[in-house]
Amino acid sequence: MTYDQIRFERDRAAVTGFRSGVSLHSHTLHSEESLGFIYRLAIGVAPIRMALQHGEARYRAVHGGDLDLRRAWWTPPLAVHHAFQLEQSQIQDRFGLRALVSITDHDNITGPLKLRVLSECERVPVSVEWTVPFRGTFVHFGVHNLPLESARDIMAELAAFTAIPAEERLGDLLEWLAACPERLVVFNHPCWDEKGISHNNHMVIARELLNRFGSNLHALELNGLRPWAENRDAILLARDYGKPVISGGDRHALEPNTILNLTKAGSFSEFADEVRNGRSTVLITNQYSEPFFLRILQTIEDTLAYHENHGEGWRRWDERVFYRCEDGIARSLATLWGGRGPLATRIFVNGVQMLRQPPLRQVFRATFAKREEVAL
Repeated sequence: MTYDQIRFERDRAAVTGFRSGVSLHSHTLHSEESLGFIYRLAIGVAPIRMALQHGEARYRAVHGGDLDLRRAWWTPPLAVHHAFQLEQSQIQDRFGLRALVSITDHDNITGPLKLRVLSECERVPVSVEWTVPFRGTFVHFGVHNLPLESARDIMAELAAFTAIPAEERLGDLLEWLAACPERLVVFNHPCWDEKGISHNNHMVIARELLNRFGSNLHALELNGLRPWAENRDAILLARDYGKPVISGGDRHALEPNTILNLTKAGSFSEFADEVRNGRSTVLITNQYSEPFFLRILQTIEDTLAYHENHGEGWRRWDERVFYRCEDGIARSLATLWGGRGPLATRIFVNGVQMLRQPPLRQVFRATFAKREEVAL
């Protein structure tokens, strides 16, 4: 039996009676975000296609080989402490609740481990978004609240599976992860066909995964960077399998998580116990109801912006995008291009950055003003 609820910020009493707000699933500069999706975007978006073609030509002329974006990635702009403060301040200042923040970089726990050395963050859970190859595609699991003393050893086991997946081992790993009562294992954005194998094929595989391993998955995620129609499907999927739904903002840039959890718990371990027992209250903030296209555009703007105080000194966007070269060494685009970059790429980036100007932003807001109906 599950006891999940979904509340909306527009309701004045939405947070009444709760002690804490929980921010789950957000990313920092320690996440490596694959650029392989650009190939799919380029098929239907001419400016991206032109930028890609010019980038490929430039790389071939300079390096004598073919550009393969499956070996490239970008990194979110925020350092881990800045990301923590962003999530914490929204919960405390806006909603007046105690903040429980779990940061989940892709296959990397460096961020939470760095946070734990700060006195104000000594109780922050060590968490990760684990990439799980499965039957021709891949899914992501949010693994929250790893034990500090063995977190690196656990990550080594998870990384070994990601590198060489064997389905017969997945059940053992999930059972091992779920054995600790303070830990939370979440099926992140379960209805997102991230690899592009078709929605129907992805959903067949998602159900096969839940049929086989669902006993060690504690909740399904409502994702703050996916459209509501997909999140509604996640709600129905969770009900089919008797699982609660849980929040996951999936923040990559400067907008704090737009979907949160509300709880009467005072610690992350207590919150995990609630969810594992089927109790979850999700808060949909007002920002989530903004037009989806504009929110994605804002994330792109923030990612391409100049960040003077970047935690690693990577101020320009091309210093935050990396490519693993034929010699196995990862180099930034700024290093590989050795200059200003391909003209088409500069035009695309400058065009996106111009949207920060108020008159253009108003035009885009008027053009894409349609809001999706976010309701049960």
